[in-house]
Amino acid sequence: MLYWLLYEKLFPAIGVFRLFGYVTFRTAFASLTALVLGIALGPWLIRKLREFQIGQHIREDGPKSHQKKAGTPTMGGLLIVVSIVAPTLLWTNLRNPYVWVALFALLSFGAIGFCDDFLKVKRMRNLGLSVRKKFLLQALAALIVGIFLLALHARGMYSTEMNVPFFKNFRPDLLIDSFLASPWTYPLAFVFYFLFLSVVLVGAANGVNLADGLDGLAIGLVIIAAGAMTVLAYTSGHAEFARYLDLARLPGASELAIFCGAMTGASLAFLWYNAHPAEIFMGDVGSLSLGGGLGTVAVLIKQEILLLFVGGVFVIECLSVILQVSSFKTRGVRIFKMAPLHHHFEAIGWHESKIIVRFWVVGIVMALFALTTLKLR
Repeated sequence: MLYWLLYEKLFPAIGVFRLFGYVTFRTAFASLTALVLGIALGPWLIRKLREFQIGQHIREDGPKSHQKKAGTPTMGGLLIVVSIVAPTLLWTNLRNPYVWVALFALLSFGAIGFCDDFLKVKRMRNLGLSVRKKFLLQALAALIVGIFLLALHARGMYSTEMNVPFFKNFRPDLLIDSFLASPWTYPLAFVFYFLFLSVVLVGAANGVNLADGLDGLAIGLVIIAAGAMTVLAYTSGHAEFARYLDLARLPGASELAIFCGAMTGASLAFLWYNAHPAEIFMGDVGSLSLGGGLGTVAVLIKQEILLLFVGGVFVIECLSVILQVSSFKTRGVRIFKMAPLHHHFEAIGWHESKIIVRFWVVGIVMALFALTTLKLR
């Protein structure tokens, strides 16, 4: 909106408005707008959630130390979503289709999380949507994102190629190369593409969701991941950087840097109120929307594999749950004292603040490693 007004309309007459044509400038302002908006709206939302008695219900099998957190206002992810959407609409070029795909993913996964949180509050228990319903709805959202991407692909505006870390010239096409471009295997290629997309988006959404168990843990890791994705989105859409780094370039993808910048600013604002001891929890509406948004950006800029490193701690949290459940069902033995992994460290005596900071450190190291792979090719 402001891009159209200040750059496209006013720049020809007033030269200083040329600044608003630069992605870096608008990314910085989107981050600041999201930060200020989130901090300004935070106290009002916390007060309203308390008035409506929308408090967190702690699972009975969770750490005993968490029982004192019962009743803390939840569904704070609404603050995050608003603080991302508003700056994105203000500072991006709204003619860019990638921006709308990313916003759709953010809002659709957030809507699923909202339904889950609403049912928990209504039932006054830590039981919302069933696992099956939640995964089916997330897969449906991923399917719709995939349809949008294939529509863009058909118009020559999106590539289904994928960047592979450490390899310059190896860019497999997920839609065609997967089945050797045989006409008889085209339907299977589409099924494979949608399955792959679902794994990335649903995996990213639930990775953030599983990490959301300690005050500030998940949102701090999102800040790190969103910051790294801002850099990756900008380089992917920049002609010279993409050519220098041998990346599959998508013209216009740099606008996603503004979306990621808004996500970073909104997450910083939420951390202001979510830091230990938390005044508000994000709930599933926050964790699923953030994860879905990050996963969609990774797909749009062709960095699906690098997302595993950018969100490395989220991957570790997911794996700890998968290993715990698999081991207990097959052998009757628990690998960890409690899953996800951060609860295991609580169970062995680590203080909550120490776990949070150490996980952040691991997240920073993995994000930096992901960025170094751009040159190590």
